[in-house]
Amino acid sequence: MTTVFLDTVGLLALWDRSDQWHARAEAAYEKIVRERAVVITTTFVLLECGNAAARRPYRSAVAELRQSLEAANRLAAPTTGDWQEAWAEYQRDQADRAGIVDHVSFRVMNRLGVSDALTNDRHFVAAGFRPLF
Repeated sequence: MTTVFLDTVGLLALWDRSDQWHARAEAAYEKIVRERAVVITTTFVLLECGNAAARRPYRSAVAELRQSLEAANRLAAPTTGDWQEAWAEYQRDQADRAGIVDHVSFRVMNRLGVSDALTNDRHFVAAGFRPLF
């Protein structure tokens, strides 16, 4: 069974109908559901989403996703090793100068053997992952 990482860019595009990438994110997510892929993300991604959605109509969607992922044991908390390696890569300007949350995502994805991500963020390509839209 395929596992797909849920990135902030993809989730926000999925929830926000006015986002320029909404239609592509929605199509990619529908395919994920149709193929019954396992979805995962990190606590850090959900924190980013929660901040971005704080005053948006889809605020409750973030809380619902958190509860759903926690119940299914699909919400990954980065390890100390993930954290340390992510900061080292961040300081070396790895993955086309990706942000620290992306670097944490990359470390977790590598540790879990995940290569696909619900995103169109170029940093995932630079880090060797496959964005789904």
